[in-house]
Amino acid sequence: MFDGYDSCSEDTSSSSSSEESEEEVAPLPSSLPIIKNNGQVYTYPDGKSGMATCEMCGMVGVRDAFYSKTKRFCSVSCSRSYSSNSKKASILARLQVTGKPPTKKAKVLQKQPLVAKLAAYAQYQATLQNQAKTKAAVSLESFSWGNYINSNSFIAAPVTCFKHAPMGTCWGDISENVRVEVPNTDCSLPTKVFWIAGIIKLAGYNALLRYEGFENDSGLDFWCNICGSDIHPVGWCAASGKPLVPPRTIQHKYTNWKAFLVKRLTGAKTLPPDFSQKVSESMQYPFKPCMRVEVVDKRHLCRTRVAVVESVIGGRLRLVYEESEDRTDDFWCHMHSPLIHHIGWSRSIGHRFKRSDITKKQDGHFDTPPHLFAKVKEVDQSGEWFKEGMKLEAIDPLNLSTICVATIRKVLADGFLMIGIDGSEAADGSDWFCYHATSPSIFPVGFCEINMIELTPPRGYTKLPFKWFDYLRETGSIAAPVKLFNKDVPNHGFRVGMKLEAVDLMEPRLICVATVTRIIHRLLRIHFDGWEEEYDQWVDCESPDLYPVGWCQLTGYQLQPPASQSSRESQSASSKQKKKAKSQQYKGHKKMTTLQLKEELLDGEDYNFLQGASDQESNGSANFYIKQEP
Repeated sequence: MFDGYDSCSEDTSSSSSSEESEEEVAPLPSSLPIIKNNGQVYTYPDGKSGMATCEMCGMVGVRDAFYSKTKRFCSVSCSRSYSSNSKKASILARLQVTGKPPTKKAKVLQKQPLVAKLAAYAQYQATLQNQAKTKAAVSLESFSWGNYINSNSFIAAPVTCFKHAPMGTCWGDISENVRVEVPNTDCSLPTKVFWIAGIIKLAGYNALLRYEGFENDSGLDFWCNICGSDIHPVGWCAASGKPLVPPRTIQHKYTNWKAFLVKRLTGAKTLPPDFSQKVSESMQYPFKPCMRVEVVDKRHLCRTRVAVVESVIGGRLRLVYEESEDRTDDFWCHMHSPLIHHIGWSRSIGHRFKRSDITKKQDGHFDTPPHLFAKVKEVDQSGEWFKEGMKLEAIDPLNLSTICVATIRKVLADGFLMIGIDGSEAADGSDWFCYHATSPSIFPVGFCEINMIELTPPRGYTKLPFKWFDYLRETGSIAAPVKLFNKDVPNHGFRVGMKLEAVDLMEPRLICVATVTRIIHRLLRIHFDGWEEEYDQWVDCESPDLYPVGWCQLTGYQLQPPASQSSRESQSASSKQKKKAKSQQYKGHKKMTTLQLKEELLDGEDYNFLQGASDQESNGSANFYIKQEP
C-alpha cells in the first residue's frame, strides 16, 4: 500500500526602549505653500488644494489627498466600508441595497458624524425587520470554497507555496489519488463508522473526496479539509479498532468487500502515519499573549510603539497598543511580519519611537525574546550604499495597488531605510515609512517601465507621460544603484489565476477570497474577488499575509467571502470607469491615497502597511536598469 510513497520530512530578553527617539523636524522653506489639516502640515506645488468632507466618517481634509477620483472618501478603508454591506460600519451601503433612491434619512446620514450615523441606522433598521430581505453579498455561513471552485473550475495555489503556513514545508507527496479513511456519512448505523475515499481534486488544504466503490459516480463526492481531525491514513481504523463500513448506496455492488479493498489499495498512496502529529506541531506558535513588541504606529508610519500580544490565531497576532486602556486600539499582523520587532529595536537602528506613557510593565507582561522575530538579510553598508536623496520606485503602504516614485529620506543602521513618496509627503516626515534594503517592496528606477507596470508619478507633476530621465535631471537627483536591490527570485510555484486566502492589508483584521492576477518576478498582484481592481494589492510571493485555500477553516479565523454585485452598487461610476482606463498607461495619473493622519481612528479605520515582502518573478532573473536616453 505504501509502495512508492515518500513520507514527509519535517522541517522544523531585551531591555525596554523607554527613551524618546523622536527627531526634530526641519523648518519648512518659506517659499513653499502649506496647508494645515487635522494638526498635520502638508505641502503642495500650487497651494490650491481645497477641502473635502469624507462621506463615510465625516472627516474634513485636503481634497487632493482624499481617496478616489471623485474625492468622496478620506481613505480606502472608508471607501470600502461605505460600499460593502458585510462590514460593521457600512451604513449607507445597507440603506441603499434595495436599489431605491436614497431616502431623506439617508441623505441626512451623509452629513452626520459616524456615531450619529450608527444611531440613525439602528433606528432605521428596526423599521425594516419585517420586510423581505433583498439580495445581498454571500453570507459567511453560506460560502463554500468547494462549491466556489467546482462551479467555476478554479485552481487553488498549492500548500507548498506558503512556507509560513501549517504544513507548508512538509506537505510532501499529498496529491490526487491519495487514499484516506474518513467518516461514512452514507450510513444508518447509530455509531460513527468509517470508509476509504480517494482524493479527486486538491485546493489548498481542501480535498474533493470520493468513496471507494463509486467509480465514476460523483453523487456523494464531498469536500473536506485534509488537515482535519477526521481524516486519517489507510490502516488507522485497523490500528484504532474502528469499523470500516461501505456506504449504504453501494453495499449491494460487492459481496466480498475485503477482496475489493485489497485489489484497490495495493500500491496506492496514503497519508504518512504521523500526518496528524505534524499538523499539530506545525500549528504551535512561539508568540504568546502578554508578550511585548515594538510595532509600527498605525497613525504615524514613521515611528513605532510598544504593543502587547492579545491573542494568537494561526500565527496571526492581535496586538493592542500598550497605552490603550479599553484594549480596542489594536493592530493585526502575522508573527513573521516585518512590521514587528523586539523591544529596543528602534533605538538600536535609529528609528523614531513613541515613548509609552506607562512607566513600568504591567503585571504579567514580558518582552518577547528577540530570536522569535523574522530575520533580515545582513548587508554591508561600508562600501557603496544607499544615500539620502536617491530616487527609487516603491509600493505605497497607504495605497498598495500602486508603485510610486519615491525618495530615500534617511539611512538607518542594519540596512533599514526611511522612504517617502514624492509629491505627497507630510512636511514633518510623519508619513515616511521603513523598508529594509532587501525588501521586495522597493525597486530600482525603471522597474515599472521594464515590466509594464503603471508607475504613479508625483502628485502635481504635469510632464506626462512620466520619464525618469527627465525627472532626475529636473530634480537634480540620482537613481539608487541597481546592484543594491534584492534580485533573488524563489521558485514560488504561484501561477496567474490561482485562488488563495489573502489579508486585506488596508484592513488587516480581514482575510478575503482572492486571486493571483499578475506575476512580476517575485511580485504578485492580488485581486479580491468581487471587488474593483482599484482595491488590488501588490504583495511578495513570500508574504506571511497570503494563505492556502482552507486556512481560515483550519485555524478558526473568519473568511470574508467574495463581494456580490449588490454590495458594490453604491460605488461611484468613476470607480467602474477606472477599469477601462487602467490599460491607458501614463494617462490621467492621480495618486489615490490619503495622507491625513487621524488622531482618533474608529474600529477598522486603520492606516495599514505592506506586511511581508521581497522583490522579482516566478522563475528567472529580473531585469533591473534605468533606460538610458540621449
